[in-house]
Amino acid sequence: MVNESDPLLGDVPPLRRRGLGEYLREEIDTYRGDFLLLTCYIITGLLDSSAVFIWGSFVSMQTGNTVYFGLGLVGTEDDRWIKSGVSICGFCLGSLFFSTFHRVFSPRHRWVLTISFLIQLLCITAAATIVTIYRPGRNAPLSWLVLVPLGLVAFQSSGQAVASRILKYNGLTSVVLTSIYCDLFSHEDFLSMKVFRNTEEMRRLGAVICLLLGVIFGGLWAHSSVGMMGALWTAAILKGFIVLAWLGWKKKQE
Repeated sequence: MVNESDPLLGDVPPLRRRGLGEYLREEIDTYRGDFLLLTCYIITGLLDSSAVFIWGSFVSMQTGNTVYFGLGLVGTEDDRWIKSGVSICGFCLGSLFFSTFHRVFSPRHRWVLTISFLIQLLCITAAATIVTIYRPGRNAPLSWLVLVPLGLVAFQSSGQAVASRILKYNGLTSVVLTSIYCDLFSHEDFLSMKVFRNTEEMRRLGAVICLLLGVIFGGLWAHSSVGMMGALWTAAILKGFIVLAWLGWKKKQE
């Protein structure tokens, strides 16, 4: 039985007594996994706000990209619709990849979740490296220097959404807030003090706050001389934290 006072990271016996392979094959306890998904909301806000300001396209929230893409099909003077199309394709391919990866292997084994988020980290790192070396600016012409990083970041963002399904926190996709706003404000306890005792409502409120926090920091990076590079490296650090967290996460009790 899980108690509220249980630590996030369980007591892990020395690997030499259990073996590294056995440790990595353990199924993790999904309890409090929502904390890591809320961190993903910060990453989403950080990357989307910077990407929209500098690249003119979302890298996680595909509703906006679909609008941009549709408008481009009926005629537009800019290339935003092309960037949005690349982002949509990257996200869809990522959804196929990460869902298949978790489906083929045991979805909640420690090594599976760790590798999943490690791949996401590598995608962000690759995008950050390209941006750091070539420094494409806000008005940079359409080229692989923009499209490749944009596609990589969109690809990895789908991994967060898939993870929310794997961990059974379907409401915390980390890539959309519209349904969360609806569920949050339409809840029967929203206008009473009971809302603070409702775990699901607190998760929804946390998602809004975390994404807004990420947007603020992303906006600060976007308006600075560092630009997209700062946002990407900050996101990489946060994603690296999640990778380390899964490595030490408490295992599921038999």
